Amino acid sequence: MAAPTHVVLNVPSISCRHCKMAIEGAVAGLDGVASVLVDVDARSVDVVFDDESVGRERIEAVIGGEGYAVAGVHVFED
Repeated sequence: MAAPTHVVLNVPSISCRHCKMAIEGAVAGLDGVASVLVDVDARSVDVVFDDESVGRERIEAVIGGEGYAVAGVHVFED
């Protein structure tokens, strides 16, 4: 099994607790997502996931489906 992938997505339209709950709920429901945490102040989504089960593109699509555009990404390398 591959090491988990850790990314932080920049989502500028995050502005409130509702945004946090909507994104965390949608992303956490994906198979392969180990953790998701939205930081409203930083307007970011921190996600740890199994890249063999779910890709970053799918995570970004789910966030987009909730109405929030991803503007950038930082991938943490081991």
